[in-house]
Amino acid sequence: MDADLCLSDDPSDKPPCRGCSSNLVEPYIKCAECGPSPFLLCLQCFTRGFEFKKHESNHKYEIMTSDFPVLEPSWTAQEEMALLEAVMDCGFGNWQDVAYQMRTKNKEECEAHYMKNFINNPLFSSTLLNLRQIEEARTADTAIPFKPTDDPPRPTFDSLLSRDMAGYMPARADFMEEFDNYAEWDLKDIDFVDDDSDILHALKIAVRRYPKEVQDLYDAMRRFARVVGPIEHDKFIESHACAKVYERVKQVREDERRKRTMLVDVLQYIQDGRACQQWLSKQAAIDAGITPVVTTIATSGRRCAPPLNLTGLPGTEKLNDREKELCQVVRLVPGAYLEYKQALLNECRRQGGLRLAQARALIKIDVNKTRKIYDFLIKEGYINKA
Repeated sequence: MDADLCLSDDPSDKPPCRGCSSNLVEPYIKCAECGPSPFLLCLQCFTRGFEFKKHESNHKYEIMTSDFPVLEPSWTAQEEMALLEAVMDCGFGNWQDVAYQMRTKNKEECEAHYMKNFINNPLFSSTLLNLRQIEEARTADTAIPFKPTDDPPRPTFDSLLSRDMAGYMPARADFMEEFDNYAEWDLKDIDFVDDDSDILHALKIAVRRYPKEVQDLYDAMRRFARVVGPIEHDKFIESHACAKVYERVKQVREDERRKRTMLVDVLQYIQDGRACQQWLSKQAAIDAGITPVVTTIATSGRRCAPPLNLTGLPGTEKLNDREKELCQVVRLVPGAYLEYKQALLNECRRQGGLRLAQARALIKIDVNKTRKIYDFLIKEGYINKA
């Protein structure tokens, strides 16, 4: 049975007990015959005679503990290590925090012990002196002696070059103020850690750099940055990026509008089998990249528009059959027809008659539709010619 030094009491620094898997607390047992990986047991498993595979209870063993003095009888090895770690964490001279971290000694004891054994101790002092002398000897041959240099070249006062290099300090070979002195302020507190989610990691990356197309523009326009100033330059870059976003969104909106128009056409033609078939053929031709053939009437050469479906349109119930047929042919919604009809009736009563030119001046729609409405009202006796 031997005693050995354990330099740390942190359970995470050593494996768990092989018997019960609990965290090992000093003192604990290390098998001297099992290896090469250490076979460690807590005192409870050791007293029960725990055996596992090649390990037997009659093997030689070592007691692992740091509860013994090293430099002074009242200071254990574990406390010596704790003192050194506390000084590294809290800083030399901060004895109040050092004592608080140690918990087993007060600040006066910590200061006195550290100064006596690690600062004023001749053994440590001579070692530090030897190290310092070795370092000085090593760097003596490589040291660069100081000598004054010539005055750096400077542009002529009030020259074009001096104006272009405003703020330049020749002695430092640098500008007094960078293009954007505070460019890194938004990035200085960003920290990448292993447990960041994918979204958080992507957001941090996005803050640190522009998208590729914006970065390419930024690099191309970098030469103008010092001319216009940082704020104006960033505004220019961002406005250009916003313009590209606007064009992309505008295209999406146009596509959506085209789809809505397509849906209206479907709803309009669905009641007419022939018109619906024509529309489907046209859409198939467009999808295939072929110019659609427009169905025309042979006698007139004009496009044949399908009749308007009046189902569900407001005002349809106020029309008679002939008026419904007119609205379908002229493709005029009932509400608008009733409004135009009333306007023409009122004007005809006021003047005692109505001419086609007056009707066209009164109704601001397609002249051909106006003529059909005018002729229809004349034929039905609603109005009379002037």
